[in-house]
Amino acid sequence: MDEVNFDINNTKFLKNIEYPSDLKKLSLPDLRELSDELRDFLMDTISRVGGHLGSSLGVVELTLALHYVFDTPKDKLIWDVGHQGYIHKILTGRKSLLHTIRQKGGISGFLKRSESEYDAFGAGHATTSLSASLGIATARDFQKKKFKVITIIGDGSMTGGMAYEAMNNIGLLKKDMIVVLNDNKMSIAPNRWTVQNYFTDLMLNESYNRLRNKVWNLTGKIEKKNSDRLRALAAKIEGGLKGVLTPGMLFEALGFRYFGPINGHNVVNLVRTLEEIKNFSGPLLVHVFTEKGKGPSYASKHYQKLHALNPFDKTTGIELKKSTVPAYTTVFGNALVELARKDEKIVAITAAMPDGTGLNIMREKMPDKYFDVGIAEQHAVTFAAGLSTEGFTPVVAIYSTFLQRAFDQIIHDVATQKLSVVFVLDRGGLVGADGPTHHGAFDLSYLRLIPGMVIMAPMDENELRDMLYTATLYKRGPIAMRYPRGNAPGFPKDTFTKLEIGKGEVVREGSDAAILAVGSMVHNSVKAAELLEAKGISAQVVNMRFVKPLDSDMLRIIFDKFDKVITVEENTILGGFGSAVCEFAEQYGFKNDIRIHGLPDKFIEHGKPEELHADLRLDAEGISVVAEEFIKSKKKVS
Repeated sequence: MDEVNFDINNTKFLKNIEYPSDLKKLSLPDLRELSDELRDFLMDTISRVGGHLGSSLGVVELTLALHYVFDTPKDKLIWDVGHQGYIHKILTGRKSLLHTIRQKGGISGFLKRSESEYDAFGAGHATTSLSASLGIATARDFQKKKFKVITIIGDGSMTGGMAYEAMNNIGLLKKDMIVVLNDNKMSIAPNRWTVQNYFTDLMLNESYNRLRNKVWNLTGKIEKKNSDRLRALAAKIEGGLKGVLTPGMLFEALGFRYFGPINGHNVVNLVRTLEEIKNFSGPLLVHVFTEKGKGPSYASKHYQKLHALNPFDKTTGIELKKSTVPAYTTVFGNALVELARKDEKIVAITAAMPDGTGLNIMREKMPDKYFDVGIAEQHAVTFAAGLSTEGFTPVVAIYSTFLQRAFDQIIHDVATQKLSVVFVLDRGGLVGADGPTHHGAFDLSYLRLIPGMVIMAPMDENELRDMLYTATLYKRGPIAMRYPRGNAPGFPKDTFTKLEIGKGEVVREGSDAAILAVGSMVHNSVKAAELLEAKGISAQVVNMRFVKPLDSDMLRIIFDKFDKVITVEENTILGGFGSAVCEFAEQYGFKNDIRIHGLPDKFIEHGKPEELHADLRLDAEGISVVAEEFIKSKKKVS
């Protein structure tokens, strides 16, 4: 990994900042210039290596103020959604490592306890901070320790129900905690937060502002002494209205003492505010307005693209390298729109990830059939269940790793009632730079144990279209399709074919052993078979398509023909596709030698997918080596 060409020595302050203790040597006005230096350094670095840029650009001043006022790491900063933490990393001993972020062997793109004592709690998913902070504060009080607990929540996390569960509990326990609400009106897409929207709409409302201006103009015509007094009174009344009608009322009702809203880019005012309140007792909430992506001129036009970026031109914001073939996400989004135009009962649901799931295409072309529920996966699933009871076909598109958060709803609200809900899991398998919190390593396992669930995985863009079409026609209960992150192998066809549920296909004939593959591992298995053929080993490759139900007819033929069978999947080996094949063999008395090959029973760190596949022997060469070793080994004696 090459270091970026940013000369720290040309900066006035940043060159001398390694840890928060170095900040204490600066004056308040110095922090303004340091903010600019941090923003320039972050832009320069991330433009070269990629990463989550917009959120961290928005919290430069806030992060500075927090580390300036509080005594970290003794005082605990708990960040919600760790992609806000890049400036935090720079200020806590990782400045020289920023160019390695999200790369194999480099620092994590999220908060990680094992990486730094300043990372008080790991954060990759949203809405976790308040619950964790309450736990830390409670433990502090049990041990009679003295330190501050400061939670930074925002970037959409207030749309998640877990945040309000925690706030209710915090208000009841009345622990000494400071919550900073980083209100940037965004998550990845614009926020779906009714409270914030109401406040914004009120302040921008034409009638409200017309009345305000009339009052202001009228008082200006009165004698100056009385005019000033009346205007001051009007300002107090307006402030009182805001206090009643802004989120402050909600937070006060939940037991918090509310401060704000204040400008999150005025570092001097932030420091002064935090200094004033830091020793107050009880739960405190500081409402801070920030701008996601603050800095580059193109931020307002590309706010969503600024969320997570590949290397880009920092002058224009344009990605440097683009594939000539479409992403799986795009193939799915276009296919769903095609199907929804033919079937008025199809509706789409996402949890704050329209672009990441491809549903931005539905939002743009058929907005009346598109629902973004915010970072609320549990609600998304039960909302879909309700739609299904009335004969609609809800397509719930959520990342594999995020759908885990709605596991109970899938079982209780959908599966037990045999409701026809289509689950589309993007990022199935290893996602790369986002690492263990985002790898879709468990979905085949956690979905397979649910009675009545159908699970399928396409080997390419055309099977994705056919599987989606098949899923929308399936009316006997829940059905799920998972596909990987990244670009498809080729270009999609313009037709749809209904697939038979639970049927696979042989994609390469062989005589020595069988490789049963599913989803993203089919092409790698075919290439592995070609490598084996060069060594005189003939391997048959089967695209199983369905993890549940399995193709029982195909498996019987395979078990009768081959002594050695290898299963290949991009899912944990515990309880996934390979386990299902072994269970089938055991149930029907087959004694074949079976090798399960997939993700090991551990959390996989971050790195490029191709690097991780090579390390885990899930690329073509690795599969061929595993298969050769297995085929040449002696059969296990049971």
